[in-house]
Amino acid sequence: MLRIKPVLSLARFFTVRYTIDHEWVHFDDKTGTGTIGVTEYAQSQLGDIVHVTLPEKDSKFKQGDIMGTIESVKVVEDIYMPLSGLILDVNKLLKTHPEVINQSAESNGWIAKFKVDDAEELKTLMTEDEYKKMVEENK
Repeated sequence: MLRIKPVLSLARFFTVRYTIDHEWVHFDDKTGTGTIGVTEYAQSQLGDIVHVTLPEKDSKFKQGDIMGTIESVKVVEDIYMPLSGLILDVNKLLKTHPEVINQSAESNGWIAKFKVDDAEELKTLMTEDEYKKMVEENK
């Protein structure tokens, strides 16, 4: 089992939002950048993750576009872009160790970092409380 230390800090200047498709985004309002991943709930429903298709660096996506996929022993699921933007970096560790998402979905299992085009799109995403309520209602 790969052991890793958390690298993603949830400092106070981050706004955290969630999509109905179980992605999270940490938005840094000082830099205008976001980090995307899948939620703890999503990874628990997927089971053992065996492959992640990452977006290409410098590619642009609109909010809601498919930007990658996650393959588990059960299913292949699309990863949707939570906000419009330009991909700045991808989590290369996931190429060889996709199981990091199972171990640390909302920290080390981040998928991509991107420059956000329009921070106003954050208003269309759920807060943590709204996301938790949606998950509970769908159980």
